[in-house]
Amino acid sequence: MASKKETVWYKVLDTKDKLPEGRVQTVTAGHQGICLTHFEGKFSALDNRCPHQGGPLGEGSIENGLLRCPWHGWDFHPCTGLPPGGYDDGVNTFDVKEKDNAIYVGVPEETIHQETVSDVMIQTMVNWGVNTVFGMVGHSNLGVADAMRRLENEGKLRYFGIRHEGAAAFAASGYAKLTGKPAACFGIAGPGATNMFTGMWDAKVDRAPLLALSGQVNTQVVGTGAFQEVDLAKAFESVAEFNHAVHQNSNHSELMSLAIKTALIKREVSHLTFPDEVAFSNKKKRDKAQTPENRITSFCISPPKEMINKASTMILSAKRPVIIVGHGARFNMDAIITYAETLNCPVITTFKGKGLIPDHHVLGCGVLGRSGTPIASWFMNESDLLIVFGASFSNHTGITPKKPIIQVDFDPMALSKFHKVDAALWGEISETLAVLKEKTTGKVNTINQKPEIAARWKIWREEKQSRLEDSNNKGLSSIALFDAMNKITPDDAVIAVDVGNNTYSFGRYFEPKKQSIIMSGYLGSIGFALPAAIGAWAAQGHERPIWSVSGDGGLGQYLSEITTLVKYNMNIKHIVLNNSELGKISKEQRAAELDVWQTSLVNPNFAEFAQNCGALGIRVEKLEDLIPAMKKIRDHKGPALLEVITDVDLI
Repeated sequence: MASKKETVWYKVLDTKDKLPEGRVQTVTAGHQGICLTHFEGKFSALDNRCPHQGGPLGEGSIENGLLRCPWHGWDFHPCTGLPPGGYDDGVNTFDVKEKDNAIYVGVPEETIHQETVSDVMIQTMVNWGVNTVFGMVGHSNLGVADAMRRLENEGKLRYFGIRHEGAAAFAASGYAKLTGKPAACFGIAGPGATNMFTGMWDAKVDRAPLLALSGQVNTQVVGTGAFQEVDLAKAFESVAEFNHAVHQNSNHSELMSLAIKTALIKREVSHLTFPDEVAFSNKKKRDKAQTPENRITSFCISPPKEMINKASTMILSAKRPVIIVGHGARFNMDAIITYAETLNCPVITTFKGKGLIPDHHVLGCGVLGRSGTPIASWFMNESDLLIVFGASFSNHTGITPKKPIIQVDFDPMALSKFHKVDAALWGEISETLAVLKEKTTGKVNTINQKPEIAARWKIWREEKQSRLEDSNNKGLSSIALFDAMNKITPDDAVIAVDVGNNTYSFGRYFEPKKQSIIMSGYLGSIGFALPAAIGAWAAQGHERPIWSVSGDGGLGQYLSEITTLVKYNMNIKHIVLNNSELGKISKEQRAAELDVWQTSLVNPNFAEFAQNCGALGIRVEKLEDLIPAMKKIRDHKGPALLEVITDVDLI
């Protein structure tokens, strides 16, 4: 026979005068919600949940001697909790006592927590190394959130509450693009989940592993048009490679393991949705949190011999080879640069790969394509062989198909995706490089292109210097701003950039040293920069400076996330180019021989907005103030925003 639980007393009112006669109030005793009533001179405590739909009785009122539920008007006696008419759907009551003019409520001592489906799944998630979550807690994901809370209390998980679920997904995407490892984004059923959709697509098209977790309405009302009901498994079919609803009889730990394994191996998006009652249900007795031990194979695979032999022959025959690196090569750059030095050949990056080799490296030639430099396009056009690592050949980059091409990629579907290449090497980059190096080192007959690289850089830097003098007296030029960033931004910073003319100018004029650049590449989603910086800060903010850059249109998308920076004291420095216009769209309208229409913006004073949020905010309108202000935000200990009034025509 179970022993009777001890009663635990909680003070719920400091003075009984705070609840007048004839009034009710919601209070909490431990974790128990209480509807405290004051009726006919007596204080009484009722369970705060109406037995019909869970309505909060403490938000109701006493009318004609009865406590009325605020949701559907059912009545209960304010002291006994019994309904009129002899019905059996009353509410539980708890003991009340007065002491020193205060009111106390006695509730049974709480039972030891029984592990839930959410507990075993979130523990499995953490065991697999996904220990960072960005999201918003709400009514349909409370069971999952509570499992996260327990692990956060144990120091095993970090949770960052954001202001918009779209920012959560972008933060998770930025985290993955920087580290190659997934973080999770988290939302409620319906609009909370659908808000994550854009950031999920951003991760998908840029091959960044991401785990999305969503709440869901109770299973028994799915299909009835319930409040915030959306068929999320169906809604996310297009974006999530692994996409399942969690059921009562699912193999819960295995489901989470497969979700993360899919995200890691395929560099894809995984999504799990938790019906509310499943999230709270007790786990099955034999269900244990899994680990990745012996569940992931090594990725160190080498290309087929015939393709290695063909590629080696092409390299040995080349005089002017060029190496092009994309975002997919970001974890292999030391080996790539070492190999480039044996070839004395230029190293060009795609825009997503900007910063993978310093612009001041003797072989670095900057970015190729629309956001690039004339140096990169020059050497591609003068080459007799392109060796391409981890790039996707998008039309934005403009890698010419007219040259002999060797392409290296971990994904066989990425090889020769848009047109044939001469040697398609399916393999992990470092393994492939090791084999190529063994077959070609000491045997190449390439010319030394270093003097030519230096000469081309001299021409381009003189051109940039001359553009610094351009002025229409309508604001600073983008060139001046990024020239200042070249001087002030810490060499090891992570820089998240946005979309628009500000980003094109960043590609052309910012000269990276050891900085890491992250962006919304294929999706090109405006508003990416600030949320992605949040993800970068969560990943490496205690090791490296985190900066972000956007236009006024981009910052406006997630402006409220400045309060997130303040809440967690994220040492992020954001630079906003304010020209009161969607300048890139205006430019496109002119190029299409159309009138410029509906691209003007009405902006707040962004610096004052940041100050109101609790961050440092500085506004610059004169060139002489730019570098001192940038130094000030750099040296500030905490979140800071620099607003620069710029000329839309000087990009």
